[in-house]
Amino acid sequence: MSQITLLLVQIIVILVAARIIGWGFRKIHQPQVIGEMTAGILLGPSLLGWVAPGFSAVLFPADSLPFLSVLSQIGLLLFMFLVGLELNPSLLRKRSHTAVLTSHASIFIPFLLGALLSLYLYPRLSDSSVPFTHFALFMGTAMSITAFPVLARILTERRLLRTPLGGVAIACAAVDDVTAWCILAGVVLLVRATGGHLLWLTILGSLVYIAVMLSFGRKALRHLEARYRRRGEVSKDMIAVILLIVVASSLATEMLGIHALFGAFLVGAIMPKDNHFVRTLTEKLEDVTVVLLLPLFFSFTGLRTSMGLVSGSQMWFYCGLIITVAVVGKFGGASVAARISGMKWSEASAVGVLMNTRGLVELVVLNIGLDIGVISPALFAMMVIMALTTTFMTTPLLDLIHPRTFTLVDTGVIPIKKAA
Repeated sequence: MSQITLLLVQIIVILVAARIIGWGFRKIHQPQVIGEMTAGILLGPSLLGWVAPGFSAVLFPADSLPFLSVLSQIGLLLFMFLVGLELNPSLLRKRSHTAVLTSHASIFIPFLLGALLSLYLYPRLSDSSVPFTHFALFMGTAMSITAFPVLARILTERRLLRTPLGGVAIACAAVDDVTAWCILAGVVLLVRATGGHLLWLTILGSLVYIAVMLSFGRKALRHLEARYRRRGEVSKDMIAVILLIVVASSLATEMLGIHALFGAFLVGAIMPKDNHFVRTLTEKLEDVTVVLLLPLFFSFTGLRTSMGLVSGSQMWFYCGLIITVAVVGKFGGASVAARISGMKWSEASAVGVLMNTRGLVELVVLNIGLDIGVISPALFAMMVIMALTTTFMTTPLLDLIHPRTFTLVDTGVIPIKKAA
């Protein structure tokens, strides 16, 4: 079987599994993306490779994985651009007091707990080839993640996005996303820069690049928005220009030593936030990204995740400890901060539950950590389990804490059609 034939067969299997399992998760009132994430795990050694190792070896041979990886990385670039595109600074201004306090608490507390947990996990799940500082910083960052797109999808499906609760949650998630990605960029810089001179050169180059994008890059993107307003449509030429900017920005951040995904995210974050422009651009790019390319990333992640590495009571104890710290840090930090800022306990707890959603964004972060060698395959598997668990628990806990009764209050938040 040729490589292209094998790749096409893999795509067919992945898409069928993602749609069927995603449909099943919708039936139990879970976002479809959780089912697609689960499908990716099941196609890996955790289930298919365990039940039918011969078939798995034929369907996903080791020499075919680089092709699947490249396609999934293209999907991630587009996805991170869409994540940045959905971030709207006006969300923070509308809920400034509560959002600032809650978002800072939901970053600082889980980051601190993750770093403290590293003291216990490092001698057990890592080795001397990974500096403890890098390990602790990454664990703190991974614990601080909130899946902005999944959270937006849950709020949209429950028609909470335009309520005060939804406004606070989405604003906090936006701040969390930006903060966590900035911290992660710093961690990647530390790991990739081997010498002090190279590190400072990389930091300086990154700061210069960000300054250029925030000034000249933003002006260039505003010209595209002005052209859209004049013509009333996003043309194929405009899509081509935007994609070129995304790819060029990704290339720049990759060459600077950060990561290609940061460049794509930055372009989306600085794009003009005109409602119609954002909605039209999202509709142009989202379907292919979400339906075709992201399931490939889930499967590639699943092929790298072996639940067999989490075997024995000791390893499951570590996994349970990771999940507990993740929930306590994110749910506890966000809900207590929201209550202190003046929200009722029911609403504050709902904010905590929503901020505990990690989803796809956590998988992206974990794959970066595995790629740069900060975490081991066993810890990677545990963190994937944590990401799935914290995302899966969001909907049932929200049903318990904040039943589906609401009053629509317009906060000017853009409903998102679908998000991964």
